Amino acid sequence: MRGVVMYTAGDVRVEEREDPKIIEPTDAIVKLSATCICGSDLWPYRGVEPVDHTLMGHEYVGVVEEVGPEVKNVRAGDFVVGSFVISDNTCEICRAGFQSKCVHAEFVHAGIGTQAEKARIPYADGTLVATPGQPDPELIPALLAASDVLGTGWFAAVAAEAGPGRTVAVVGDGAVGLMAVLAAKQLGAERIIAMSRHPERQKLARYYGATDIVEERGEAGVERIKELTDGLGAHSVVEAVGTQESFMQAVGATRGGGYLGYVGVNYDVRIPGIQLFFAGIHTLGGPAPVRRFLPELIQLIWDRKIDPGKVFDLTLPLEQAPEGYKAMDERRATKVLLTL
Repeated sequence: MRGVVMYTAGDVRVEEREDPKIIEPTDAIVKLSATCICGSDLWPYRGVEPVDHTLMGHEYVGVVEEVGPEVKNVRAGDFVVGSFVISDNTCEICRAGFQSKCVHAEFVHAGIGTQAEKARIPYADGTLVATPGQPDPELIPALLAASDVLGTGWFAAVAAEAGPGRTVAVVGDGAVGLMAVLAAKQLGAERIIAMSRHPERQKLARYYGATDIVEERGEAGVERIKELTDGLGAHSVVEAVGTQESFMQAVGATRGGGYLGYVGVNYDVRIPGIQLFFAGIHTLGGPAPVRRFLPELIQLIWDRKIDPGKVFDLTLPLEQAPEGYKAMDERRATKVLLTL
């Protein structure tokens, strides 16, 4: 089969890989219908995260081709959406709703790689969720978004306690930030402030429910949020970037007693302890337990109540994956969908 391999930073290739096979009795083989490039894939692409002939991709939807003898919840022929973190969905941590910290947790890209024609998914019963039937083609991008960015944005909004009567500020206008706007709207937030400098992303943010746009960054961004909230700051803040500036901007924009949900991958963020201490806020974040939300998100998509698929603004065949990486790195695309 064909699949994407990142040799070193900036060196992405599509090449022949061995077809996946059932190894453990809990495995499933999925013939992928669509996959995509994640903003987090840019960390190794830019040399921030080490990479060496790594199989790429962790977002995926497709049709189950084969299952191991212990798989009970999905079967050959099912169309499935999978989380980007493998989980058994039965351990104590999973049952508490934190499947991304499952005792068997494994990031999908680690030795699996779903930017490919097929993938072996361990712990299939705990990781994959079947759709109510075979989806119409136009639903596939939306279902693909549920595999990571929608679930991650949703978790961020839940972690930030977004809901009725709340003002939510979203730091970051990439795919996850835009999905956090969508989630905040669905959770009933009264006011949603999207922080963005890009007209096309601002337009999409408003489509998903943003009531205000703030273009300022850093301390200026914090002051603008306070101006919009009677000097108090937002009740709920989502941090969806992962840089020092964005994280401290998010901390500063959260009112005393407010909630900060952080999902930006933050390799180099250093949080001044004294500043966080005196902020007096609640914080929760990290890799999103997407599996917790998948059944609900799939149903919302299936019923045409949300359309997260609009976050994909560039579609390319798998063979052109290197161009997709380049487009996202240069911010010519928010999120790239790869067809198979």
